[in-house]
Amino acid sequence: MPSGTPRRPYDSGRRQEAARRNRAAILAAGRELLFRDGYQATTVRAVAERAGVSPETLYKAFGGKPGLVKALWDITLAGDDEPLAMAERPQLQAVLATRDAHAKLRLYAAFVRGVHERLAALSALLAQAGPEVGQVLALSEEERMTGVSAFVAHLAETGVLPLDTDTARLADSWWALTGPHLYTQLTGRGWDTDTYEDWLTGMLVSALPGAT
Repeated sequence: MPSGTPRRPYDSGRRQEAARRNRAAILAAGRELLFRDGYQATTVRAVAERAGVSPETLYKAFGGKPGLVKALWDITLAGDDEPLAMAERPQLQAVLATRDAHAKLRLYAAFVRGVHERLAALSALLAQAGPEVGQVLALSEEERMTGVSAFVAHLAETGVLPLDTDTARLADSWWALTGPHLYTQLTGRGWDTDTYEDWLTGMLVSALPGAT
């Protein structure tokens, strides 16, 4: 390039947009192939070919198949791929902003129901995938424990709980109550999701210290 010729500016916006398109295409392809072929039969190369990218692009974006599965889990949990923590999302913000304790717990039960409705099919598929995906599921349960503990801490900070409440024990019990296994078992027994939400609300309320 001649010394007097100005350099073309680096177009970071275009590169970022291309990366977003590739990520979306990989996630869509990964979801399609996982549900069509199962975890073991879904290869990085097959997902990359379906998405129209190179395997190297997939590895760069997700680190491999377990990372892709974790990303699919996270966006299914959240309902979208926006870079927002769960606590920052409108539904949980509404829970935190509600002052009445019973109304707060009903909104929280509705939030839990929505999460399970979105994750149920993916959870059932991954439960059969073996130890590699087991690590992803274990991490998701740790993250769920963190979220439940934060909600219990919020209840303590806002005066919903008595001062002598064992918040760690309460968080453990609510983590168990709000887990995917109970949702799957109860809906598998023919419960509709409205019935599940009503039941969960009642269980959360009854677990409050001092509840009658």
